[in-house]
Order: sequence, then structure tokens, then C-alpha cells
Amino acid sequence: MDKKRLSGADKAAYGIGAVGKDMVYMLSASYVLYYFQDLLKVNSVAMGIILLAARVFDAFNDPIMGIVVAKTHTRWGRFRPWLFIGTVTNAVVLFVMFACPPDLSPSGLVAYAAITYILWGVTYTMMDIPYWSMIPAFTKGGKEREGLTTLARSCAGVGSALVTIFTVMIVQRIASLYEGTGLSNAAREILGFKWFALIIAVCFVVFITVTCLKIKEESLVDMKSASVGEMFRALVTNDQAMTVVIAIVLINTSIYITSNLVIYFFKYDFGGIGWGDSYTYFNMFGGAVQILSMMIAYPLLRKFMTNIRIFYLCIASAVTGYAALFIIAFTKMGTVFILFIPGFFIFAANGVLQVITTVFLANTVDYGEMKNGRRDESVIFSMQTFVVKLASGIAAFAASICLQINNLQGGTADTSEKIDYSLGVASSAKFGLRMTMAVIPIAGLFIALFVFWKKYILTDAKLAEISGDLEKKKAAAAGTHGADVRKPL
Repeated sequence: MDKKRLSGADKAAYGIGAVGKDMVYMLSASYVLYYFQDLLKVNSVAMGIILLAARVFDAFNDPIMGIVVAKTHTRWGRFRPWLFIGTVTNAVVLFVMFACPPDLSPSGLVAYAAITYILWGVTYTMMDIPYWSMIPAFTKGGKEREGLTTLARSCAGVGSALVTIFTVMIVQRIASLYEGTGLSNAAREILGFKWFALIIAVCFVVFITVTCLKIKEESLVDMKSASVGEMFRALVTNDQAMTVVIAIVLINTSIYITSNLVIYFFKYDFGGIGWGDSYTYFNMFGGAVQILSMMIAYPLLRKFMTNIRIFYLCIASAVTGYAALFIIAFTKMGTVFILFIPGFFIFAANGVLQVITTVFLANTVDYGEMKNGRRDESVIFSMQTFVVKLASGIAAFAASICLQINNLQGGTADTSEKIDYSLGVASSAKFGLRMTMAVIPIAGLFIALFVFWKKYILTDAKLAEISGDLEKKKAAAAGTHGADVRKPL
């Protein structure tokens, strides 16, 4: 039976699920290190190892969850049971993770962080895999499927932006409710994160429940889940896929290092008693620039440039932004608006790079078919999640090393309602933070640029040539088959 065409309500219901799940993801990805290291005083290196190990384990766990979902058959379908179960358990773990008892021993805090963060990753995978894999089960394919995927990715970006923009502001507002209680600034902020995490967890469950109730699976679809072995085999035999994956890891690691440390920059370097508001304004501006660059800038640039030229332009933009950030950091920085200058170049480049690296990865599918005689489409696209998680773990580890070396951590006993944390921070510590945030990413981007320039050969002309050759091979194969069928016995 043909699937019904999706209504506007169906699309909205699926999109709102993406908003919820990426709100949860961004809260964990951006603030777990800060919460445990800066507020609860967990050793920086220990946190770095936990985050790196958990992300790598989570990346390897994805194919396993894919197999589990593929073998599921229930009256509610294959995907929705795991989507709902994963959401509820992940929401509970999220709240528990940000409700850590602050009076635990140092080793107890490390164990608590490790257990809850690994569980969070496992339960997030439990809902994330079926969320994206269920699209073929209720769409007709073609433009409808592509349109829904684009809508969901855009909604996910909105969810990420909302948490990036408003977390610190809302956490500080909740913390202000405990002023005058004798609790330290850190203790009040810990409570702020606890109740904010609860708000996000509840929204997550509500949003995904809407998705589960509205979206109906109308067919069982073959679900191909690539194993880690298949991913590496595809990379070894497809040099262009290898080139793009290396570039994605280097670019994302560079950007994630900065995103992990930007809250420390505002708190301990930019400073001021209103550092939280400045951080919020910066993220609000950057989030808007990044979303607009994905939705408007890339399509506009594509009318005048090849994808490769756009890639080089984005790398140049990001390097310019990081260089400007490094220079501006040595000025007085009297207002956050001066940081909008480097922020514009970095966020705009990041938005377009997210789109264009996906395009490059897609281009390697045809190349692999031409070179190896097989089309590793599902395997190639499974790599994207894998390498993004790997880059995230590497970046978190690098950021934690920076924090350890520069001894950046808030005080535990201060009970004043307003405090400028940048006072008393050594100049060498600020310099080390700036180097890690700006100079190391520049080095990573230059390496990515060199690898791409040296190895990537899939120009528009080359892709057209490959596409033409594949069409000829298919036509020849079809002709041969037809001739065989008509041959007399």
C-alpha cells in the first residue's frame, strides 16, 4: 500500500522531536566539562579522559544499536518503541548527571561523572539511531524524504542554538534565587544547572512524545547498519572518502576546542561581574550567523563558486576570525560587541563548512562506485556521525589539558553575590587559554586545508565525468542483459 503524503502537522511533529533531542545533546556536549571541572572541581585531566573515552565508545556503539533496532518487531513498529524508551531513559540520566551530590569525595565525583556520562551517551544513541532511521518508514522518498530530512536538520540546529544561547543566562537566573542563603557562587550555580537540566529533560520527553504519537510507521524498511569494520574497509579502498573524513575530523576538532573553552574565556579572561550576559549575547549573535550561513549564505555562494572554492573561502574566513580573536584578546575588550567581529568570521565559516563537508562526503560515494565497483552509500554516511563524535572527544580532551595546565577553576568558598572571576587570574594562564582557543585551531585548519588541497580531486568537472561513466556502465549492463534475454535457445 502506498504511503500517504505527509501533512504539515506530520512534518511539524517530526521536526519538534529534533528540537528536543538536540537541546539535550547541546546541554551535555557544551556544559558537562564546565559543570564537573569548574563547579564541582573534578580533575581536568580525569574529565578529559572520561569525555574522550565515552565519545569513542559511543561512536563504536552506534552500529550495535542499529542492529538492535533492525531486529525489533512490535505492534508499535520497529523504531518508535526505542525512540520513546531511549528518550525517557536519556532524560532521566541527563537530570541525574546534572544533579551530582557536591559533597562526594574526589574519587566519588570522578566515578559519578564517568558512569552518568557514559550512560547518557548509550541512552542518547538508543533514541538517536531510530529517530533518523525511521524516515523511510513513513515517507514516499524523493523530494518528500529529502525535504523532511532538511527540515529535521534545521530544527535540530534551532534546538542546539536555543541551549547555546540561553543556558548560562537561565542558570544564573535560577542561581540568583538562592542569594542570601549563605551558599557559595559555585553551589548556587550547581543548583541552577540541576533545575535547568530538569526543564530541558521534561521538554525533551514532551517533544518526542508528540513525534511518537503523530508519526505512524506504514511499512517495514530494510535497515542497513554499517559495522565499524565496514567503515574502515570503505575508507581504505576509497582515498577520497579518507581525505574528506580526515578534513572533517581536523575541522571539527579545531572548532570544538574553541566551543569547549569559550565559556572559560568569558568567565576568566573577558571577565566582569556580568560575564554571563556577555557570553549570552555572543552566542546569540553567533548562533544567528551560523544558521543564516547554512540556510542563505551557502546557496548564494554556490551560484557563483564551485564547492571547492567555497571550502577554501570558509577556511580563510575561520582563520581570519581566530587571528582577530587572538589579537583582540590582548586589547582592553571593554565591550562584548568587539568580539562580534571574529565571531562573525568563525560562525559563518562553521555554518557553511557543516553543509559543504556533507556534500563532499556524498561525492565520494559515486567515486567509490567507479573505483571499486560497489556503492557504499550507507557505510559512507555512517562515518559522519562516527567522525563527529571522535572529533568531539579529542577536542574535549585537548580543552581539559588546557584547563589543567593553566589552572583555570573557580573558587569554592566565595559567597558574594557578584564577583569578577578574571581578577587574580595570572597573565600566563590567560595567554595559555588564548593560545589553545585560537592558535591551535588555526594550526588544525591549515593541516585540513593542506590535506584537502593535496588529495581531493573531485571537482565539478570530475564528478560530471564520473557520473557520465557510471550511466554508460549501467546502460551497457542493461543492454547486455536485454540481449541475453532475447537470445534464442
